[in-house]
Amino acid sequence: MTRELRELSPLDGETFRFYCCGPTVYGPAHIGNFRTFVLQDVFRRTLELSGLKAYHVRNLTDVDDKTIRDSQAAGKKLTEFTSFWRDRFHEDCEALNNLAPHLEPSAVEHIPHQIKMIEELVEKGHAYSSEDGSVYYKVSSFDHYGRLSRLDQRELRDGASGAVTDDEYEKDNVADFALWKGRRDEDGDNFWESPWGQGRPGWHLECSAMCREYLGDTFDLHSGGVDLVFPHHENEIAQSEACTGCKMAEHWFHLTHLLVDGGKMSKSAGNFYTLTQLCEAGFSPAELRYVLISAHYRQPLNFVAKDKDGNENFPALAGAKQALQRLAKFEQSLVEQAGAAGARGFEAALEVENLGSFADSLEALREDLNTPDALGRVFTAIKELKAADLTPKQATVELAGFRVVMEALGVELPKEETGCANVPAQITEMAQARWEAKQSRDWGEADRLRDEIAATGWEVKDTKEGFEICPKS
Repeated sequence: MTRELRELSPLDGETFRFYCCGPTVYGPAHIGNFRTFVLQDVFRRTLELSGLKAYHVRNLTDVDDKTIRDSQAAGKKLTEFTSFWRDRFHEDCEALNNLAPHLEPSAVEHIPHQIKMIEELVEKGHAYSSEDGSVYYKVSSFDHYGRLSRLDQRELRDGASGAVTDDEYEKDNVADFALWKGRRDEDGDNFWESPWGQGRPGWHLECSAMCREYLGDTFDLHSGGVDLVFPHHENEIAQSEACTGCKMAEHWFHLTHLLVDGGKMSKSAGNFYTLTQLCEAGFSPAELRYVLISAHYRQPLNFVAKDKDGNENFPALAGAKQALQRLAKFEQSLVEQAGAAGARGFEAALEVENLGSFADSLEALREDLNTPDALGRVFTAIKELKAADLTPKQATVELAGFRVVMEALGVELPKEETGCANVPAQITEMAQARWEAKQSRDWGEADRLRDEIAATGWEVKDTKEGFEICPKS
């Protein structure tokens, strides 16, 4: 709201409660979506490693125009369709090493909460119903509308508070937006009963209702991509504050766009990438995560995918691969210098209060979540420590500090190759076919190939990067 840096502390003095706008589950999330989710994950990790208890709520939008349209095009019921893409999203989040939210409510599960909220807004004079059974929010009734996006500093364009639709004539004002959409033929069976007739909720209302249900009338922080500032978050504020009479969120945390080859990511431009596509190109989720945290959250990140000849070679991912290998090699050198203490792992690192040369890196994250500065300080420390002659005790302290910062960034370092050489070509082909069957969710075929491989004396072990083949033990 203020465009100023403000210290974060829990309103209730105990738990820092924050809400992140989650995915609309109608297709695979692209890497631009994951820039937001990955940096929100770093934010949560930094909170927790700084000694704050966090409560992270992230919703699922499983009913809106897109989910209804695409589920019908696929010939599937809405719940079946959105459940598939929800699971796919969860798999990608896990591969990228994102912590699961403490709570993940869905819009469909909270229709009654949304209806109750609309009733309150109508009763208080902030909403009105139309002849077709829709209910609209009266923007003119809320004096502070536009405060977050500085709407008062620019002209309100036609339909700015939501998509222009065929039912615009039902509104009192073009800026008003739908809280409840009356049932239409194109909705099919996707409707619910309400005091205004059959219909479904408006997108903006869904988040307001879930925020209120699980975080209360006022909570610590609300986050999402910068594209959600207007109209989504502006409309959330108007709905929530008009309903409760309380300030909705103490702090707003918005993340800037990911560009591809200097332009906006879109399917029509041919620069729309998913995690699966990048893995198929030979890169790992850890390498993508490294790229996504390499720029400050308030600065656009340009993901260079193609060279000057138009060939896809992903130089940023190739650079991330080298950086992760360098970090892994450094960690291994500290483990060797620390001796027995080096084998104790991350949990032991948390017991060490002194983070050594890496204290500044964690401090960079605490100061406006400056991920590129944190990474830069890590590599500066590595350069200095390589020239130092560390005792086992010193190496233990530095190793602990290094591991804490890697945990804050959510960076998983590559391990030494454990696969076996001289694997027969036929076995490799079968293992690859099994992997492809798993990606296609053909579990029966994947199990059959696994058993067939086992019968020959080999076994396949799944890893986050894919799989490895070894003789059966």
